[in-house]
Amino acid sequence: MTHIGKNETALAVENVSRRAWLKGVVASGSLIVAASALPRGAMAAWKTGADAMPHGTVSDPHVFVAIDKDGIVTIVAHRSEMGTGSKTSLPMVVADEMSADWSRCRVVQAPGDEVKYGNQDTDGSRSLRHFVQPMRQCGAAARLMLEMAAAKRLGVDVSEVEAINHEVVHRHSGRSFGFGELAAEAAALPTPAPDQIRLKDPNSFRYIGTGSVPIVDLFGITTGTATYGADVRLPGMKYAVILRPPVLGSKVKSFDASAALKLPGVEKVMEVKGWDWPAKFQPLGGVAVIARNTGMAIKGRDALKVVWTESPHAVYDSDKFREEMLATSRKPGKTVRNEGDIDAAMKSAAKVISAEYYVPQFAHAPMEPPVATAWVRDGMAEVWAPVQSPGGTHDDLCKTLGLPYDKVKVNVTLLGGAFGRKSKCDFALEAALLSQALNAPVRVQWTREDDIQHDFYHAPAVERIEAALDANNKVIGWRHRNVAPSLFSTFMPDPKYQQPLEYSMGQVDLPFEIANIRCEVGEAAAHSRIGWFRSVRNVTNTFATQCFVAELAHELGRDPKEMLLELIGAPRIVDPRKTTVDLWNYGDPFETYPIDTGRLRGVVELVAEKAGWGRNLPAGHGMGIAVQRCFLSYVATVVEVAVDEKGNISVPRVDTAIDCGFFVNPERIVSQIEGAAIMGLTVAKHSAVTFKNGVPQQGNFNDYPVVRIDEAPRATHVYIVPNGWDVPSSGVGEPATAPFAPAFCNAIFAATQKRIRSLPVGDQISL
Repeated sequence: MTHIGKNETALAVENVSRRAWLKGVVASGSLIVAASALPRGAMAAWKTGADAMPHGTVSDPHVFVAIDKDGIVTIVAHRSEMGTGSKTSLPMVVADEMSADWSRCRVVQAPGDEVKYGNQDTDGSRSLRHFVQPMRQCGAAARLMLEMAAAKRLGVDVSEVEAINHEVVHRHSGRSFGFGELAAEAAALPTPAPDQIRLKDPNSFRYIGTGSVPIVDLFGITTGTATYGADVRLPGMKYAVILRPPVLGSKVKSFDASAALKLPGVEKVMEVKGWDWPAKFQPLGGVAVIARNTGMAIKGRDALKVVWTESPHAVYDSDKFREEMLATSRKPGKTVRNEGDIDAAMKSAAKVISAEYYVPQFAHAPMEPPVATAWVRDGMAEVWAPVQSPGGTHDDLCKTLGLPYDKVKVNVTLLGGAFGRKSKCDFALEAALLSQALNAPVRVQWTREDDIQHDFYHAPAVERIEAALDANNKVIGWRHRNVAPSLFSTFMPDPKYQQPLEYSMGQVDLPFEIANIRCEVGEAAAHSRIGWFRSVRNVTNTFATQCFVAELAHELGRDPKEMLLELIGAPRIVDPRKTTVDLWNYGDPFETYPIDTGRLRGVVELVAEKAGWGRNLPAGHGMGIAVQRCFLSYVATVVEVAVDEKGNISVPRVDTAIDCGFFVNPERIVSQIEGAAIMGLTVAKHSAVTFKNGVPQQGNFNDYPVVRIDEAPRATHVYIVPNGWDVPSSGVGEPATAPFAPAFCNAIFAATQKRIRSLPVGDQISL
């Protein structure tokens, strides 16, 4: 904790009162908190995988909290803000634990410095999951330090004073001191040892769990004054765009810049270094045009003539690759989970049902394309960028530029969407390399075409599932073959097989009560940059698994919800570690986050009840259901679709239930799930990046459309299962995307009897 003196300043972010419309939304039932499915044993805290992340956790109030003499409390947010609310929620936890008045708190964004702040990698739904406990400890330690300072002034034991609403009160005399009065003395104290810290009883929280605190940047976002990546301006700044290789692995052979240099405003054309693949997040390379503004730089780039080297990835054709993956899925692959005897189950089965599913490549397509500004000078580098991993960006800049740790600074702007793309910092490295070469501040702006054609794509996948049924139509065997390029091809020589992190997201962690299960992965080479995308491999695995459950239900004349619950089975803990090759549990201990089918059943039953599962629907309407344990949370979705006589699909209603353990900010949970419905509908209905001769064929929203307001779900209802502090916090940002596509496609079948096994749906209904 720091005391801000008279001549020092702290950046303040204006807080605005909660909008009346939001109060109306909550009151109208968009946020409905449902009954808990299964109680859990009490625990004071829980172990997470946070300390296994690079640089672990930090909870020291001297790092995160500063108080000025007027009592304004400044709290540092060390995670990036892209709509998930972590910039608000984590400081809010600190404020609640230290008994601060939120209206007198200000939040500042930390630069990239994991040595100081702990891990800053804002992805994987880990911000609250990994830092709600450290931030509670931070706030409680700050509260104790203020109480110790007050007790010293009064000459009493610290047990006689209590921090209450931004002041410390002596119980017997009623005397009180404001936080500002105690700031200097409290800041001079050492951080209390963990065994001295007393966390609040959750019943006394004023902000945590209430949904009453708006995001701290709301005023700036709604008035257009918030700072995003493209809003940064520096004196003498140059503007650059880059022509990158059309095919992964190509490099600049030669280029002619004469026409570009004749254009007004174009100042320089230069080659940008590219790294041999795999290269993690290093730039692809290419030719940069530097100009007085971005528009002129784009015109200059259009005038370039570049000859590229040949690439082995020029053979990549999406249609042919799909057929290759299908052929692979029909043969035995590498076994990654083997339980019981699947061969015997298949041989003895009265009936075997099988289906094949295909999911194409997706681009992230955030509304804000990648952009970064850098200034490298005097042996130092400073970068301003919308990055999800400011600490990782800092470290990659050090390595790329050859600078020591303390000579690099990464300033984090707001992120206008990210979904995993902006945890890869190639665009920030490009800006730094150009600034270093030009000895001037440089902003590199990606266009929408750059963004879609040079993304770290979500990999395509083929999923083949076979179910063996006995004479009573009970499922006695399940074989799931999964064929997809691995995202690890970005970091190492292409393994050509999915790795534990990938096949543990919805394949080998199958929670079904089936005696014989075998999961296999097939070989598939990567021909494009592969990265993680919101929900990651849960998108493809959940699409296949949950669509197949609905297919089984139809084949057997069963209700899809009842079929799903039967396969999930009785409430229990499923532990596939003994039968799985290196089960990955999202980086967290299985003992803290087991696979709990009681909670899984709970969200299915809850969402079905709230959606009115089984109710009479108008002609052309249908309902579909899907569920997934995704990023350690349990989430179920019911989608209602309406299909007209021309095959046009609309979504009158979406219902989603989530059990994410102990939660901090229900308002942000609702917003994340509403956003997941939009993104899930985009993925299901429209998304596909295709390749010919190694070149992506889409480039903007005309051929890579996203859901517009006129086709968005008309109503999205969210139900949050309440849990106490004894149920560990789990993910929110990622999970709800996964079950949307299968619920959507199952609803289409219910409405039309047309089975969708390949995404995107596109015009399949009108064919």
